Amino acid sequence: MTDNTNDFSNEDIINADGDEAIKENVEVLTAKAHEEDFKAKYYYLAAEFDNARKRFEREKENLLKYGNEKVLSNLLTVVDNFDLTVNAIKSDNDDKVQNIVKGIDMIRNQFLDVLKHNGLTPVESVGKIFDPNFHEAVAQAPAVGKENQEIITEYQRGYTLNGRLLRASKVVVANNN
Repeated sequence: MTDNTNDFSNEDIINADGDEAIKENVEVLTAKAHEEDFKAKYYYLAAEFDNARKRFEREKENLLKYGNEKVLSNLLTVVDNFDLTVNAIKSDNDDKVQNIVKGIDMIRNQFLDVLKHNGLTPVESVGKIFDPNFHEAVAQAPAVGKENQEIITEYQRGYTLNGRLLRASKVVVANNN
């Protein structure tokens, strides 16, 4: 009777153990690769989430800063009309008319204070050098004693909203050439 327990040689046992070790190493390496892949995906998603959060915060700040831009822009015509009214009747010598001018001017100033509280500021023009970022030249005129490109008259006041130009000043610029 032959003993079947030793049908395998030592070499077969070593190869069997080696194949098993290789399989275990491949499984460990595959598991590590999957783990690294999940880590990379996690870090990518974490960075994307952080960027989205920062973008949302920036958009929220801009909305709060400039969200009322359209309303304030439309209210500028009301300020212009106050200015036109005061300028038209302030030269009248009647005391009643002068009291009306003072009242209108007080309301205008109060209105401008509310607008200023909401981030609206007037653009300084007369006596300044023309800046196309803030001024719109409607005419040029010779002016004695003024620098070239100096603003000599303002037809319509310009305004900025929290540093961003809302409406450019319409001005006349000195041209001494």
